[in-house]
Amino acid sequence: MSVHVERYGPVMIAPLRLQAADYVGFVGSESARFTDLLADVDPTSPVPACPEWDAGDLLWHLLEVQWFWGSVAGRRLNDPGPAEQDKPERPGDHQGLVALARQSTDRLVSALLEGDASDPIWTWLEQDQTRGFIQRRQAHEALIHRVDAEQVAGAASPLDAPLATDGVDEALRIMFGGTPGWGTFHWGAGPVAVAATDTGARWVTEVGRVTGTDPEGDAIDEPSLEVHDGRAADPVAQLSGHAAVLDSWLWGRLPTSAVDRSGDAGALAAFDAVVGTGVQ
Repeated sequence: MSVHVERYGPVMIAPLRLQAADYVGFVGSESARFTDLLADVDPTSPVPACPEWDAGDLLWHLLEVQWFWGSVAGRRLNDPGPAEQDKPERPGDHQGLVALARQSTDRLVSALLEGDASDPIWTWLEQDQTRGFIQRRQAHEALIHRVDAEQVAGAASPLDAPLATDGVDEALRIMFGGTPGWGTFHWGAGPVAVAATDTGARWVTEVGRVTGTDPEGDAIDEPSLEVHDGRAADPVAQLSGHAAVLDSWLWGRLPTSAVDRSGDAGALAAFDAVVGTGVQ
């Protein structure tokens, strides 16, 4: 069964890359919102999307992540070991945690602005070992955890639509998709379109499995997806909504019911199975 999706435009071929300065600006603004919110809550408040964490743990998590990548980008490392050694001790009180979080964000922003997006730097993605990957990834890390902070605080504010659209692209291509060099992707269920109805972006994905032996010698056989680029793909199902809704859903911050669904139930179930594994 085909689904009428032409009104959402052509298949997205290239990643929706914003400018480096845009990403770094979002790192600063989203992190500031995140820290301001958590500065004023009970640090023992639960985090809805991460039930094993409280607000203090959430604050420490982003602080630690930003400190690590500030070291990687600032020192232009080709190995993550020294960045792990750079990590500070967790402060013993909430006020100290908030202060160190602000320092960590400032440190990361400065490091991300110290060179060009094309600078070769270690990252965990074998296909992209550049400062630009860190700029993009850390913008989305800050955005999603800002959503967490708002859920903790009982607040809400809009997500920037272009950034959220780019976040959907990153989630589909990198966090849930993309086959590593050691793996083989096996096509499975029929194509599923993902459409951001407010920005006109649209991706056609197909669910399958990645198999192979990873660098640690472990046999891998797990669900994954790929985005169709430049080849005909007639979607049998569609997931749609505003970019902010799609991005938040893919990161497990909204329920499946928040997304409009139509078409082949089997293809949608296969897509859900990939998203249900959580972000890699």
